[in-house]
Amino acid sequence: MSGQLPSSMVALPRQGIIILTYVLAALELTCLFMQFSIIPYLSRTLGLDSVSFGYLQTTFGVLQLLGGPVFGRFADQRGARAALTLSFLAASALYLLLVASCSPALPGVFLLFASRLPAALMHTLPAAQMVITDLTAPTKRPTALSRLGLCFGIGVIFGSLLGGTLSTAYGIQCPAFLAFVVTLLGAVLSFTCIPVTTKEASVQSAHQGGTSVFDLKAISRLLLLPRVLPVFLVKVISGFPSGLFMVMFSIISMDFFQLEAAQAGYLMSFFGILQMALMSNVFHFCLLLPGLVFSLCALNIVTDSMLTKAVSASDTGTMLGLCASVHPLTRTVGPTLGGLLYRSYGVSILGHVQLMVNLLVLLVLWKKPLSQKGDKAR
Repeated sequence: MSGQLPSSMVALPRQGIIILTYVLAALELTCLFMQFSIIPYLSRTLGLDSVSFGYLQTTFGVLQLLGGPVFGRFADQRGARAALTLSFLAASALYLLLVASCSPALPGVFLLFASRLPAALMHTLPAAQMVITDLTAPTKRPTALSRLGLCFGIGVIFGSLLGGTLSTAYGIQCPAFLAFVVTLLGAVLSFTCIPVTTKEASVQSAHQGGTSVFDLKAISRLLLLPRVLPVFLVKVISGFPSGLFMVMFSIISMDFFQLEAAQAGYLMSFFGILQMALMSNVFHFCLLLPGLVFSLCALNIVTDSMLTKAVSASDTGTMLGLCASVHPLTRTVGPTLGGLLYRSYGVSILGHVQLMVNLLVLLVLWKKPLSQKGDKAR
């Protein structure tokens, strides 16, 4: 990983850039989970029913699904500084609209739905993954990417705690306003401290004067590479049941467990510390959660590492953008499918689906393991 990185306004060594990237990812995820913890209760306050709440979730998922690959190409072409700054500015716009939706004098429902629009550009985690991927050797990449899992856990713990506690103590708009301030700070740090690009000069030149960021043919070309498509399918299929449960978590917290905002935040924090088959109360849920979290984290770290090794260094941002679209895909179809399953069969069906899907994936992989020959050469 030799070579000179383009300078930033505040000169930082390579390791300093990596540490700052972890900090920025943790800050953004903390704000994101503060938002997740208050959205169900804000929706209820504004008079939205479960169907309208599903539309709200689906809107967020569709926008992130569509924006992920495009954002990845933008990051490859414009560099890490532009990508992280854009993501934080989009997040600031979202939280500002969320604050406005809490005001009784303004059209709350309209502003709540409008606050979903900047989600198309909110991709701080894949931008951070691109920086880590660019600045670490392939042999050290899984370890470096796994530390972003710690950032995710920090975000879940503190975001959920702050979201539930602050909304209970100071009103539902307080977490949204705090997230607005923090993401503005993240935009400033990204613009002043992150280099223009974290790729080597020879790699970055491959994208200069290239095709548009909206070139779907270039994006699909990556996805159809022989060593990419099988791993990506495993990532999507195996991760879908866990994502389905997480999409339904807020509804299960309010409806099945009858939890208030602060209590739901404490429960979500437990999820972050550990980062459904048969349960009838919160204690059973806490016993079952470690396996769910461990499998989800391991799946994301391993598949992201394999996929970034399977493409050229100039395309890591686009590949990570595609990876970032997996969870939004779940958010797009999850509210409708999860709501139908939950209403028809209860909470336990979500665990049964996960068990059957992952057993099927295990049997397929047992017969035909994924091959990653050539990674060392790369």
